[in-house]
Amino acid sequence: MAAPLTGSVHSFDVSTGVDGPGTRFVAFLAGCPLRCQYCHSPDTWFQRNGRPTTVDDLVTEIRRYERFIKVAGGGVTLSGGEPLQQPGFVRSVLTRCKELGLHTALDTSGFYGDRADDALLDAVDLVLLDIKSGDEDTYHAVTGTGRLEPTVRFAHRLAERGIPIWVRFVLVPGLTDDPANVEAVADIVAGLPTVERVEVLPFHRLGAAKYAALGINFPLAGTEPPGSELIDRVRGRFRARGLAAY
Repeated sequence: MAAPLTGSVHSFDVSTGVDGPGTRFVAFLAGCPLRCQYCHSPDTWFQRNGRPTTVDDLVTEIRRYERFIKVAGGGVTLSGGEPLQQPGFVRSVLTRCKELGLHTALDTSGFYGDRADDALLDAVDLVLLDIKSGDEDTYHAVTGTGRLEPTVRFAHRLAERGIPIWVRFVLVPGLTDDPANVEAVADIVAGLPTVERVEVLPFHRLGAAKYAALGINFPLAGTEPPGSELIDRVRGRFRARGLAAY
């Protein structure tokens, strides 16, 4: 008999209006290949930081909230870390959730989008896609280890399959706010017909305490969050392309 499929799960939570529509059970998987300067969860970077969890164990936990999230018009979101670092586990969990009649969402940078096979995408109702930059140089400056092209390729694959996308773009003064970079992100997003909304997320320093606890330098410790004028300007650039920006 084959051993149960096991993943590394850092934690889970129940949230409303943040990680997809309605009230949702959100599982944060451990492990991520990127080292984004603004990451607020450095404790999820390594799979060893998570708890070994079988598919059955996680689905059992989800079922404790099943009635509640259905009544609240929600579902299940797999986040991270980077969930596509564990594609087999993600595929199995999402497939089981679909069998339960639950709405499913995948929160990903898209950097490992090629690891998502058709069966995994068949089990996804919504992708929360973090587009970190519109040009390669800025993308590398943000992530330290990544490239933009895999995310763009994954985004077009989602659109071709008709999968709804909510784009997330983190606005960091002095890092991602250059008008040319914002326009480049808007160019990418405007070419994706299944994008339902763009969330412009203001940078914050709420994760700084985690860096201190882990003895890790927080690269943006001296960076102030963006002001309302900058936020409005950036959201306006997306709206000018006919996109719903929040």
